[in-house]
Amino acid sequence: MQTLMITIGVAVGVAVIVFVTALIQGLQNNVIDRTLGTQAHIRLLMPDQRNIKAPLPTATFELLQEDKRAQRLRSIDNWQRLITALGARTDLTAVSPVVSGPALALRGEAVESVALVGINLERYQAIVPLSEYITSGQLRLGADDALIGSLLAEDLGVRVGSKIRLDTGQATSRVVTIAGIFELGVRELDERYVYMDLKQAQPLLDLVGGVTVIDLKVEDIFTAETIAQQVGRMTSLKAESWIATNSQLMNALSAQSLSTNMISFFVGISVAFGIASVLSVSVVQRTREIGILRATGGTQGQILRIFLLQGALFGLFGSVFGIAVAYLLVGAFNTFGPGLFYIPIPPTLVIIALGLATVTGVLAAATPARRAARLDPVEAIRYV
Repeated sequence: MQTLMITIGVAVGVAVIVFVTALIQGLQNNVIDRTLGTQAHIRLLMPDQRNIKAPLPTATFELLQEDKRAQRLRSIDNWQRLITALGARTDLTAVSPVVSGPALALRGEAVESVALVGINLERYQAIVPLSEYITSGQLRLGADDALIGSLLAEDLGVRVGSKIRLDTGQATSRVVTIAGIFELGVRELDERYVYMDLKQAQPLLDLVGGVTVIDLKVEDIFTAETIAQQVGRMTSLKAESWIATNSQLMNALSAQSLSTNMISFFVGISVAFGIASVLSVSVVQRTREIGILRATGGTQGQILRIFLLQGALFGLFGSVFGIAVAYLLVGAFNTFGPGLFYIPIPPTLVIIALGLATVTGVLAAATPARRAARLDPVEAIRYV
Protein backbone atom coordinates (compact mmCIF):
# COMPACT_ATOMS: atom_id res chain seq x y z
CA MET A 1 0.00 0.00 0.00
CA GLN A 2 2.85 2.34 0.88
CA THR A 3 4.51 1.56 -2.46
CA LEU A 4 1.33 2.44 -4.33
CA MET A 5 0.87 5.68 -2.41
CA ILE A 6 4.41 6.92 -2.98
CA THR A 7 4.18 6.00 -6.69
CA ILE A 8 0.99 8.04 -6.92
CA GLY A 9 2.72 10.88 -5.07
CA VAL A 10 5.62 10.85 -7.52
CA ALA A 11 3.18 10.72 -10.44
CA VAL A 12 1.26 13.75 -9.14
CA GLY A 13 4.49 15.69 -8.60
CA VAL A 14 5.83 14.92 -12.07
CA ALA A 15 2.45 15.70 -13.65
CA VAL A 16 2.40 19.11 -11.94
CA ILE A 17 5.97 19.88 -13.01
CA VAL A 18 5.45 18.83 -16.65
CA PHE A 19 2.06 20.54 -17.00
CA VAL A 20 3.11 23.82 -15.39
CA THR A 21 6.38 23.91 -17.34
CA ALA A 22 4.62 23.18 -20.63
CA LEU A 23 1.94 25.78 -19.82
CA ILE A 24 4.48 28.52 -19.10
CA GLN A 25 6.59 27.61 -22.14
CA GLY A 26 3.50 27.65 -24.35
CA LEU A 27 2.47 31.04 -22.97
CA GLN A 28 5.98 32.45 -23.46
CA ASN A 29 6.23 31.09 -26.99
CA ASN A 30 2.85 32.62 -27.83
CA VAL A 31 3.88 36.02 -26.45
CA ILE A 32 7.21 35.91 -28.30
CA ASP A 33 5.57 34.81 -31.55
CA ARG A 34 3.05 37.64 -31.34
CA THR A 35 5.79 40.13 -30.55
CA LEU A 36 8.32 38.98 -33.14
CA GLY A 37 5.73 38.11 -35.77
CA THR A 38 5.49 41.79 -36.71
CA GLN A 39 9.08 42.95 -36.30
CA ALA A 40 12.67 42.07 -37.13
CA HIS A 41 14.94 40.42 -34.56
CA ILE A 42 17.62 43.06 -35.24
CA ARG A 43 17.43 46.44 -36.98
CA LEU A 44 20.43 48.27 -38.39
CA LEU A 45 20.15 52.04 -38.73
CA MET A 46 22.43 54.98 -39.36
CA PRO A 47 23.84 56.42 -36.11
CA ASP A 48 22.23 59.63 -34.86
CA GLN A 49 23.76 62.84 -36.13
CA ARG A 50 25.57 64.82 -33.44
CA ASN A 51 26.81 68.36 -33.12
CA ILE A 52 30.56 68.74 -33.60
CA LYS A 53 32.39 71.25 -31.44
CA ALA A 54 35.66 72.94 -32.28
CA PRO A 55 38.50 72.01 -29.90
CA LEU A 56 39.14 74.53 -27.15
CA PRO A 57 42.50 75.73 -25.84
CA THR A 58 43.93 73.86 -22.87
CA ALA A 59 42.63 74.88 -19.40
CA THR A 60 39.63 76.66 -20.91
CA PHE A 61 36.48 76.67 -18.78
CA GLU A 62 33.34 76.10 -20.86
CA LEU A 63 29.68 76.66 -20.18
CA LEU A 64 27.61 75.11 -22.93
CA GLN A 65 23.91 74.71 -23.58
CA GLU A 66 23.42 72.37 -26.52
CA ASP A 67 20.26 71.52 -28.41
CA LYS A 68 20.14 68.01 -29.83
CA ARG A 69 20.59 68.01 -33.57
CA ALA A 70 17.45 67.42 -35.63
CA GLN A 71 17.56 64.06 -37.41
CA ARG A 72 16.77 63.62 -41.09
CA LEU A 73 16.21 60.60 -43.30
CA ARG A 74 19.57 59.25 -44.41
CA SER A 75 20.49 56.24 -46.49
CA ILE A 76 22.84 53.57 -45.18
CA ASP A 77 26.16 53.84 -47.01
CA ASN A 78 27.10 50.90 -49.25
CA TRP A 79 24.02 48.99 -48.14
CA GLN A 80 24.21 46.58 -51.10
CA ARG A 81 27.62 45.33 -49.94
CA LEU A 82 26.39 45.09 -46.37
CA ILE A 83 23.44 42.95 -47.51
CA THR A 84 25.86 40.55 -49.22
CA ALA A 85 28.21 40.42 -46.22
CA LEU A 86 25.40 39.91 -43.71
CA GLY A 87 23.79 37.23 -45.89
CA ALA A 88 27.00 35.19 -45.58
CA ARG A 89 26.70 34.95 -41.78
CA THR A 90 25.44 31.57 -40.59
CA ASP A 91 23.76 33.02 -37.49
CA LEU A 92 21.43 35.15 -39.64
CA THR A 93 18.54 33.51 -41.47
CA ALA A 94 17.16 36.55 -43.33
CA VAL A 95 18.36 40.01 -44.38
CA SER A 96 15.99 42.62 -45.79
CA PRO A 97 16.64 46.25 -46.86
CA VAL A 98 13.87 48.72 -45.96
CA VAL A 99 13.26 52.40 -46.66
CA SER A 100 10.79 54.06 -44.33
CA GLY A 101 9.62 57.52 -43.44
CA PRO A 102 6.58 59.63 -42.54
CA ALA A 103 3.86 60.47 -45.03
CA LEU A 104 0.27 61.63 -45.31
CA ALA A 105 -2.44 59.39 -46.77
CA LEU A 106 -5.24 61.37 -48.39
CA ARG A 107 -8.62 60.32 -49.75
CA GLY A 108 -11.09 63.09 -50.34
CA GLU A 109 -11.24 65.13 -47.16
CA ALA A 110 -9.78 62.31 -45.03
CA VAL A 111 -6.12 62.79 -44.07
CA GLU A 112 -4.12 60.36 -41.95
CA SER A 113 -0.51 60.42 -40.82
CA VAL A 114 1.14 57.14 -41.85
CA ALA A 115 4.49 55.39 -41.90
CA LEU A 116 5.50 54.60 -45.47
CA VAL A 117 7.56 51.39 -45.62
CA GLY A 118 9.28 50.38 -48.85
CA ILE A 119 10.28 46.72 -48.98
CA ASN A 120 11.61 44.00 -51.20
CA LEU A 121 8.60 41.70 -50.78
CA GLU A 122 10.49 38.42 -51.20
CA ARG A 123 13.18 39.35 -48.66
CA TYR A 124 10.76 40.99 -46.23
CA GLN A 125 8.51 37.93 -46.20
CA ALA A 126 11.35 36.04 -44.50
CA ILE A 127 11.32 38.68 -41.72
CA VAL A 128 7.57 39.32 -41.32
CA PRO A 129 5.28 36.80 -43.07
CA LEU A 130 2.81 39.33 -44.45
CA SER A 131 0.96 36.61 -46.34
CA GLU A 132 -0.34 35.29 -43.00
CA TYR A 133 -1.84 38.67 -42.07
CA ILE A 134 -3.65 39.58 -45.28
CA THR A 135 -7.39 39.80 -44.51
CA SER A 136 -8.58 40.90 -47.96
CA GLY A 137 -7.08 41.43 -51.37
CA GLN A 138 -3.73 40.01 -52.49
CA LEU A 139 -0.13 40.14 -51.31
CA ARG A 140 1.06 42.16 -54.28
CA LEU A 141 3.35 45.16 -54.61
CA GLY A 142 3.46 46.27 -58.20
CA ALA A 143 4.35 49.68 -59.61
CA ASP A 144 1.25 51.43 -58.22
CA ASP A 145 0.24 48.99 -55.48
CA ALA A 146 0.18 49.42 -51.71
CA LEU A 147 -0.76 47.34 -48.69
CA ILE A 148 -2.41 49.12 -45.77
CA GLY A 149 -3.52 48.19 -42.25
CA SER A 150 -7.12 47.32 -41.45
CA LEU A 151 -7.61 50.25 -39.03
CA LEU A 152 -6.13 52.70 -41.52
CA ALA A 153 -8.51 51.36 -44.17
CA GLU A 154 -11.44 52.02 -41.82
CA ASP A 155 -10.23 55.55 -41.01
CA LEU A 156 -9.85 56.40 -44.71
CA GLY A 157 -13.04 54.58 -45.70
CA VAL A 158 -11.32 52.49 -48.37
CA ARG A 159 -11.24 48.87 -49.47
CA VAL A 160 -9.30 46.72 -51.92
CA GLY A 161 -9.13 48.45 -55.28
CA SER A 162 -9.60 51.96 -53.85
CA LYS A 163 -7.04 54.66 -54.55
CA ILE A 164 -5.31 56.95 -52.08
CA ARG A 165 -2.75 59.70 -52.45
CA LEU A 166 0.56 59.51 -50.55
CA ASP A 167 2.36 62.76 -49.84
CA THR A 168 5.74 62.70 -48.07
CA GLY A 169 6.56 66.39 -48.41
CA GLN A 170 9.90 65.36 -49.93
CA ALA A 171 8.94 65.06 -53.59
CA THR A 172 5.86 64.84 -55.76
CA SER A 173 2.93 62.95 -54.25
CA ARG A 174 1.70 59.71 -55.74
CA VAL A 175 -1.63 57.96 -56.22
CA VAL A 176 -1.55 54.24 -55.38
CA THR A 177 -4.08 51.42 -55.55
CA ILE A 178 -4.81 49.33 -52.47
CA ALA A 179 -3.88 45.78 -53.44
CA GLY A 180 -4.42 44.25 -50.02
CA ILE A 181 -5.39 44.98 -46.42
CA PHE A 182 -3.51 43.37 -43.55
CA GLU A 183 -4.11 42.99 -39.82
CA LEU A 184 -0.93 42.50 -37.81
CA GLY A 185 -2.75 42.54 -34.48
CA VAL A 186 -0.86 45.62 -33.23
CA ARG A 187 -3.03 48.73 -33.20
CA GLU A 188 -0.23 51.19 -33.93
CA LEU A 189 0.87 49.21 -36.97
CA ASP A 190 -2.61 48.50 -38.30
CA GLU A 191 -3.56 52.17 -38.24
CA ARG A 192 -0.30 53.62 -39.61
CA TYR A 193 1.65 51.22 -41.83
CA VAL A 194 1.56 51.48 -45.63
CA TYR A 195 3.75 49.02 -47.52
CA MET A 196 5.06 49.78 -51.01
CA ASP A 197 7.67 48.27 -53.28
CA LEU A 198 11.17 49.40 -52.34
CA LYS A 199 11.94 51.04 -55.69
CA GLN A 200 8.60 52.86 -55.71
CA ALA A 201 8.98 54.19 -52.15
CA GLN A 202 12.54 55.48 -52.55
CA PRO A 203 11.67 58.45 -54.82
CA LEU A 204 8.72 59.39 -52.62
CA LEU A 205 11.06 59.71 -49.62
CA ASP A 206 13.71 61.47 -51.72
CA LEU A 207 16.11 58.56 -51.20
CA VAL A 208 16.54 57.19 -54.71
CA GLY A 209 18.64 54.04 -54.48
CA GLY A 210 18.87 54.27 -50.70
CA VAL A 211 17.58 52.40 -47.66
CA THR A 212 17.16 53.60 -44.08
CA VAL A 213 16.98 50.25 -42.27
CA ILE A 214 18.34 46.75 -42.69
CA ASP A 215 16.17 44.15 -40.95
CA LEU A 216 17.78 40.93 -39.73
CA LYS A 217 16.41 37.63 -38.48
CA VAL A 218 18.48 35.26 -36.33
CA GLU A 219 18.37 31.51 -35.80
CA ASP A 220 18.17 31.68 -31.99
CA ILE A 221 16.05 34.64 -30.89
CA PHE A 222 17.66 34.80 -27.45
CA THR A 223 21.09 35.45 -28.99
CA ALA A 224 19.80 38.54 -30.80
CA GLU A 225 21.45 41.04 -28.44
CA THR A 226 24.86 39.38 -28.69
CA ILE A 227 24.65 39.17 -32.49
CA ALA A 228 23.42 42.78 -32.65
CA GLN A 229 26.53 43.95 -30.82
CA GLN A 230 28.75 41.94 -33.16
CA VAL A 231 27.01 43.23 -36.28
CA GLY A 232 27.06 46.78 -34.95
CA ARG A 233 30.82 46.66 -34.50
CA MET A 234 31.26 45.07 -37.94
CA THR A 235 29.14 47.64 -39.81
CA SER A 236 29.57 50.76 -37.61
CA LEU A 237 25.78 51.10 -37.64
CA LYS A 238 23.34 51.39 -34.75
CA ALA A 239 22.09 47.86 -34.05
CA GLU A 240 18.86 47.42 -32.08
CA SER A 241 17.77 43.92 -31.04
CA TRP A 242 14.24 42.95 -30.05
CA ILE A 243 15.57 42.14 -26.58
CA ALA A 244 16.77 45.71 -26.04
CA THR A 245 13.60 47.28 -27.43
CA ASN A 246 11.33 44.94 -25.42
CA SER A 247 13.14 44.98 -22.07
CA GLN A 248 9.91 44.90 -20.04
CA LEU A 249 8.77 41.82 -21.94
CA MET A 250 12.09 40.09 -21.22
CA ASN A 251 11.79 40.94 -17.52
CA ALA A 252 8.30 39.43 -17.46
CA LEU A 253 9.49 36.26 -19.22
CA SER A 254 12.42 35.94 -16.80
CA ALA A 255 10.06 36.29 -13.82
CA GLN A 256 7.78 33.61 -15.26
CA SER A 257 10.70 31.24 -15.80
CA LEU A 258 11.96 31.86 -12.25
CA SER A 259 8.54 31.14 -10.74
CA THR A 260 8.25 27.94 -12.79
CA ASN A 261 11.67 26.76 -11.64
CA MET A 262 10.79 27.48 -8.01
CA ILE A 263 7.54 25.51 -8.29
CA SER A 264 9.38 22.58 -9.88
CA PHE A 265 12.09 22.70 -7.20
CA PHE A 266 9.72 22.61 -4.24
CA VAL A 267 7.53 19.92 -5.81
CA GLY A 268 10.69 17.86 -6.41
CA ILE A 269 11.75 18.35 -2.78
CA SER A 270 8.37 17.13 -1.54
CA VAL A 271 8.58 14.07 -3.80
CA ALA A 272 12.09 13.31 -2.51
CA PHE A 273 10.97 13.50 1.12
CA GLY A 274 8.06 11.21 0.34
CA ILE A 275 10.32 8.56 -1.17
CA ALA A 276 12.83 8.90 1.69
CA SER A 277 10.14 8.52 4.35
CA VAL A 278 8.66 5.41 2.75
CA LEU A 279 12.06 3.77 2.40
CA SER A 280 12.99 4.69 5.98
CA VAL A 281 9.84 2.96 7.22
CA SER A 282 10.66 0.02 4.94
CA VAL A 283 14.10 -0.34 6.56
CA VAL A 284 12.54 -0.44 10.03
CA GLN A 285 9.85 -2.93 9.00
CA ARG A 286 12.30 -5.25 7.23
CA THR A 287 15.16 -5.19 9.70
CA ARG A 288 14.95 -8.97 10.34
CA GLU A 289 14.91 -9.72 6.61
CA ILE A 290 17.94 -7.47 6.08
CA GLY A 291 19.75 -9.24 8.93
CA ILE A 292 19.02 -12.65 7.39
CA LEU A 293 20.34 -11.47 4.01
CA ARG A 294 23.52 -10.21 5.65
CA ALA A 295 23.93 -13.47 7.61
CA THR A 296 23.55 -15.60 4.49
CA GLY A 297 26.35 -13.73 2.69
CA GLY A 298 24.75 -10.53 1.49
CA THR A 299 27.27 -7.70 1.42
CA GLN A 300 26.73 -4.11 2.43
CA GLY A 301 27.09 -3.10 -1.21
CA GLN A 302 24.33 -5.47 -2.29
CA ILE A 303 21.94 -4.19 0.40
CA LEU A 304 22.80 -0.62 -0.56
CA ARG A 305 22.09 -1.29 -4.24
CA ILE A 306 18.74 -2.94 -3.46
CA PHE A 307 17.39 0.16 -1.74
CA LEU A 308 18.91 2.55 -4.29
CA LEU A 309 17.29 0.51 -7.05
CA GLN A 310 13.99 0.65 -5.20
CA GLY A 311 14.23 4.45 -5.00
CA ALA A 312 15.09 4.67 -8.70
CA LEU A 313 12.09 2.50 -9.60
CA PHE A 314 9.81 4.69 -7.49
CA GLY A 315 11.01 7.72 -9.43
CA LEU A 316 10.92 6.02 -12.83
CA PHE A 317 7.48 4.39 -12.61
CA GLY A 318 5.97 7.41 -10.87
CA SER A 319 7.33 9.72 -13.58
CA VAL A 320 5.93 7.51 -16.34
CA PHE A 321 2.45 7.69 -14.85
CA GLY A 322 2.91 11.40 -14.12
CA ILE A 323 3.86 12.17 -17.72
CA ALA A 324 0.82 10.26 -18.94
CA VAL A 325 -1.38 12.37 -16.63
CA ALA A 326 0.36 15.53 -17.87
CA TYR A 327 -0.46 14.60 -21.47
CA LEU A 328 -4.11 14.18 -20.48
CA LEU A 329 -4.14 17.58 -18.75
CA VAL A 330 -2.47 19.30 -21.70
CA GLY A 331 -4.86 17.60 -24.13
CA ALA A 332 -7.83 18.75 -22.07
CA PHE A 333 -6.49 22.32 -21.97
CA ASN A 334 -5.88 22.41 -25.72
CA THR A 335 -9.31 20.94 -26.44
CA PHE A 336 -11.57 22.53 -23.85
CA GLY A 337 -9.46 25.51 -22.71
CA PRO A 338 -9.89 29.16 -23.71
CA GLY A 339 -8.08 28.57 -27.01
CA LEU A 340 -5.82 31.60 -26.59
CA PHE A 341 -2.72 29.55 -27.31
CA TYR A 342 -1.60 25.95 -27.86
CA ILE A 343 0.46 24.04 -25.31
CA PRO A 344 3.06 21.68 -26.78
CA ILE A 345 5.01 19.14 -24.71
CA PRO A 346 8.57 19.11 -26.04
CA PRO A 347 10.20 15.64 -26.09
CA THR A 348 13.16 17.12 -24.21
CA LEU A 349 10.84 18.05 -21.33
CA VAL A 350 9.64 14.44 -21.09
CA ILE A 351 13.21 13.09 -21.09
CA ILE A 352 14.32 15.63 -18.47
CA ALA A 353 11.32 14.81 -16.26
CA LEU A 354 12.06 11.08 -16.44
CA GLY A 355 15.74 11.62 -15.68
CA LEU A 356 15.20 14.05 -12.81
CA ALA A 357 12.53 11.88 -11.18
CA THR A 358 14.78 8.83 -11.35
CA VAL A 359 17.78 10.71 -9.96
CA THR A 360 15.60 12.22 -7.24
CA GLY A 361 14.44 8.72 -6.30
CA VAL A 362 18.05 7.50 -6.03
CA LEU A 363 19.14 10.49 -3.94
CA ALA A 364 16.10 10.18 -1.67
CA ALA A 365 16.92 6.50 -1.12
CA ALA A 366 20.57 7.18 -0.26
CA THR A 367 20.12 7.74 3.49
CA PRO A 368 17.73 4.79 4.12
CA ALA A 369 19.98 2.57 1.95
CA ARG A 370 23.08 3.45 3.97
CA ARG A 371 21.21 2.78 7.18
CA ALA A 372 20.08 -0.63 5.92
CA ALA A 373 23.58 -1.54 4.70
CA ARG A 374 25.15 -0.68 8.09
CA LEU A 375 22.80 -2.92 10.11
CA ASP A 376 24.64 -5.50 12.20
CA PRO A 377 23.38 -8.97 11.12
CA VAL A 378 23.16 -10.38 14.69
CA GLU A 379 21.34 -7.36 16.09
CA ALA A 380 19.04 -7.23 13.03
CA ILE A 381 18.01 -10.91 13.37
CA ARG A 382 17.27 -10.43 17.06
CA TYR A 383 15.19 -7.33 16.28
CA VAL A 384 11.54 -7.71 17.11
